[in-house]
Amino acid sequence: MISRSLAVAALATLTACGGKKDEAAVVDSAAMAPAAAPAVDASAPKDIIETAVAAGTFNTLAKALTAAGLVETLKGAGPYTVLAPTDEAFAKIPAADLEALLADKAALTKVLTYHVIAGNVPASQVSTMTEATTLEGSKVMIKVVDGKVMLNGNTAVTTADVAASNGVIHVIDTVLMPKK
Repeated sequence: MISRSLAVAALATLTACGGKKDEAAVVDSAAMAPAAAPAVDASAPKDIIETAVAAGTFNTLAKALTAAGLVETLKGAGPYTVLAPTDEAFAKIPAADLEALLADKAALTKVLTYHVIAGNVPASQVSTMTEATTLEGSKVMIKVVDGKVMLNGNTAVTTADVAASNGVIHVIDTVLMPKK
């Protein structure tokens, strides 16, 4: 299993490279690991952070989680259900607003924890719910419309049940914003 420090280093390297997936940077980070570090077992279940980084479509989310200091939390035992906005979802936010959010750790933490539900909540359970309380403390409203799970009326779950060793990821098409 990959060590936490190695995974965090790989995530930090990815985000330091402008959020672009740079395989050489990850290899270089791994090469800097102590000789006693365990080998990475590709068949071992990955945690939420490792799963998201491996997907290659959550670079902005990875950058935001790093800026908010939430990487270690989502590498923890959990379980967690993460409503994960893609890079395309983050691109819907005007660039100046996104940069301001990334620079405001308190606001960023509020937004990101609004995307996390305690426990492992698979799609089969989500589709029967009308709301879920997030780690941020507010509720996300849930409704099934034409067979598609919608959050807060305007955010669609585009891919459900991406398994991780410490929970599940549901991919969403819009960044959720908690009420102020």
